[in-house]
Amino acid sequence: MNTEIILPTDIERRSMEIIESEIGDMSAFSEREKLIVKRCIHTTADFDYKKNLRFSHKAVEIGINVLKAGAVIVTDTQMAYSGISKPACKALGCEVYCFMSDPDVAEEAKKRGLTRAVISVDKAAEKFEDRQVIYAVGNAPTALLRLHELINLNTFRPALIIGVPVGFVNVAEAKELIMTTDVPYIIAAGRKGGSNVAAAIVNAMLYMLYQR
Repeated sequence: MNTEIILPTDIERRSMEIIESEIGDMSAFSEREKLIVKRCIHTTADFDYKKNLRFSHKAVEIGINVLKAGAVIVTDTQMAYSGISKPACKALGCEVYCFMSDPDVAEEAKKRGLTRAVISVDKAAEKFEDRQVIYAVGNAPTALLRLHELINLNTFRPALIIGVPVGFVNVAEAKELIMTTDVPYIIAAGRKGGSNVAAAIVNAMLYMLYQR
């Protein structure tokens, strides 16, 4: 086996060239949606994201516009938080938060017998009621269920929901519920997803605005 040392910038470029050569027809997607699909495939090496990703009408354009205006990005895991490009966020005036490890969230979750993901949604709703929020969920379907509940109560309305939790219990169902709302969304239908995918989708939009 002949393996060569490849520079990091060349790895991404060559990876994208391979994806482009294998992905096939993408006429169902807009140009910006294509970039997000490719970024998810690049992150996971899983071409199923071409079939699984669902975009509400103009969701990507909405996401880009709120990022350009300095959106708040809230994630449900430290992994997604860590994976989102901080230089891009800083350049655009965006802020990134994950409340899952906050002591007040842990205490409230224990007291109420709820998941930290649910309490984190409540905290974001209270803290950012006057801000444009992109809520990126890569792990906890209960976060999507709580978002759905608050949207129906008209107490919290994110500018965009990225719903890509991975797993078996309530995962597909929670994603389906988000797609019944009128809030813009990018969803990975079915069981697949993950914190890395949530970060990849956010980064794909950031990189449309910020040259690395």
